Amino acid sequence: MEMFQTADWKKEKHVPVIEVVGEAGKKSPVVIKVTVGKEIPHPNTTEHHISWIELFFLPDGERFPFQIGRAEFLAHGASTEGANTSTVYTEPIALFTFRTEKAGKLIATSYCNIHGLWKNEYELRF
Repeated sequence: MEMFQTADWKKEKHVPVIEVVGEAGKKSPVVIKVTVGKEIPHPNTTEHHISWIELFFLPDGERFPFQIGRAEFLAHGASTEGANTSTVYTEPIALFTFRTEKAGKLIATSYCNIHGLWKNEYELRF
């Protein structure tokens, strides 16, 4: 059994979509936007939601990836009145900013409380 699931993000609502914001360069910060549910919205309810997104970067020629960051999504409509009674729902979208002088592979992971772990990769080139 594979621990992480993958699929085409245009057909599957759980895959984290990785986008470079602006232009990435060796001398400037790299800004990465990761979204779960870009083409097909993911449910965002107390019972079914994305709990977190993580981003890793594996520079070319290196053995281990660096964890760039983690975003947790904690408001899913729950309140003291019960499930889906609040008007506050977080959206599974995160921005990560880092610097690097090497190209490499971005690896985004996400967790759905019903459907488990998901992964996507993106080649960062300058």
